[in-house]
Amino acid sequence: METQYQIDNTDRKILAFLMKDARMAYLEIAKKLNVSGGTIHQRIQKMQEAGIISGSHLKVNLEVLSFDVMVILGVFLKSAKDQNKVVKELEKLPEVLEIYYTTGNFALMLKLVTKNIKDFHLLLSEKIQSISEIQSTESFIVLDTPLNRDIDVNAL
Repeated sequence: METQYQIDNTDRKILAFLMKDARMAYLEIAKKLNVSGGTIHQRIQKMQEAGIISGSHLKVNLEVLSFDVMVILGVFLKSAKDQNKVVKELEKLPEVLEIYYTTGNFALMLKLVTKNIKDFHLLLSEKIQSISEIQSTESFIVLDTPLNRDIDVNAL
């Protein structure tokens, strides 16, 4: 259950270490901050209970795995009421990494990856555009990602 919790400078430093390396040992963080391992454990537990921290993950380099094409795809729906049904269908596609409900021209924005343009074309034409509730799509092929970061905890 989430509770009100105000982070302080020590919490910000803990978050910064964990955002850089989620597998960093609590004792290593404690040594760097000159506090006890128990202090780190308690603070992390409190931030988890407050919903500030949830889980941890590895960052996979998709290019090394030969996923060379990243696309941001704008989706127009035939009807806004079909949004949840379309999301359920899109969740079945492993190439779809993120789905956003948006304002503006598109009902949904997707982030997806494929190994090459041919695979993207097949995904788009045979799977995504075959979802009957989708009216049309607009593709934005990502050429480069000059910035990809987490929030600076010092800005919190």
